[in-house]
Amino acid sequence: MIKKLKDNEDYSYLLLLKLVLVSIVIGLLVGFVDTVFGRVLLFLSDFRTEHFNYLIPFLGIIGLLIVFLYQKADERASKGMGLVFTVGQNKEKEMPLILIPLVTLTTWLTHLFGGSAGREGVAVQLGAAIAHGFSRFFDFENNSRLFLVTGMAAGFAGLFQTPIAAVFFALEILVLGKLQLQALLPMTVASFVASSTSHSLGLEKFSHLVSADLTLDVMTFCKLAVLGIIFGLVGNLFAKLLAIAKEKAKDVIDNPYYRILFGGILLSLIFLICYHGRYSGLGTNLIEASFAGKEIYLCDWLLKLLLTVVTLAIGFQGGEVTPLFAIGASLGVILANLFSLPVEFVAAAGYISVFGSATNTLIAPIFIGGEVFGFANLPYFVVVMIFAYSVNRKHSIYGGQEVLTF
Repeated sequence: MIKKLKDNEDYSYLLLLKLVLVSIVIGLLVGFVDTVFGRVLLFLSDFRTEHFNYLIPFLGIIGLLIVFLYQKADERASKGMGLVFTVGQNKEKEMPLILIPLVTLTTWLTHLFGGSAGREGVAVQLGAAIAHGFSRFFDFENNSRLFLVTGMAAGFAGLFQTPIAAVFFALEILVLGKLQLQALLPMTVASFVASSTSHSLGLEKFSHLVSADLTLDVMTFCKLAVLGIIFGLVGNLFAKLLAIAKEKAKDVIDNPYYRILFGGILLSLIFLICYHGRYSGLGTNLIEASFAGKEIYLCDWLLKLLLTVVTLAIGFQGGEVTPLFAIGASLGVILANLFSLPVEFVAAAGYISVFGSATNTLIAPIFIGGEVFGFANLPYFVVVMIFAYSVNRKHSIYGGQEVLTF
């Protein structure tokens, strides 16, 4: 056990050194776990696409297994991202390690049998649970929260391989009050190590260099502002609908087994009817279509939004971020012609700003834009994001997120 440190500069440098070393270990572990989780998820997604007719009828039945597993496990694990927030805000002290295999398995099952969900929330939970375990070996102010936010950043970076954005994402979604600046160093180290580890182990990263070829004149600024408002309202709509749907689903069917069974049966029928599974899974098919010049339907963004909300509201597991990327990108394709702007650029702007509005973040999505689509587009992304963020109304997909007012 490392003794409680005093306000001594030498001890502070020693602490930083130890934190950096531990952050490297955290980054390696989280990067490896993210790789296993991510690669298996992609394999299962491809398998589902090939055998869709045989798997989708069992969505409701597999939902029963998901509910059963969570009810038999530690009750705290069922809180998901909510547990990450309560621990980060010192309302809970521990993160049960059962969360790691539980959230991984249930997310795999959701995707294999056709639910519409993401993966980021899972990766962040995995990173937080792994890193938080190291806090018991240290004794200094805010040590638990420091390791938690370090793990969150590593989890995001390991999955999406956007380490700069991951640091700001973890900082923005978890209000820490007085966060020591020394947290930035271990967060950054863990993020880059996790990203490099998952990349080295073969986890795919989505990136698409966009050449906007725009001039930021008054007319372009106005177009970007209006786009930002539209994307912001859509992200806000997703967050608000998700919160309402989770409450209403419990009111309509109180028993979680009946809720996920009947909801899963209804979803499976909708997925079959609506373009034969086009809206199942992560939504990477819509993202690929948006940037490859393939056909995007007018209803793609809305159906993906609604079906993801229902999937998560009735009890299936997974994140929200990749579906948000898909919603924003497909909506961007539709809006591009209306605004006489390059399709790929508007799709990229939608990709980051719908996500930013739904998560109530500003800086992280801007850096996602740079790391995924090229930093040359940053000035335009900043304009879009500022307007998207301004219409958010402080709604977030993370119910435990605390909002700072200035």
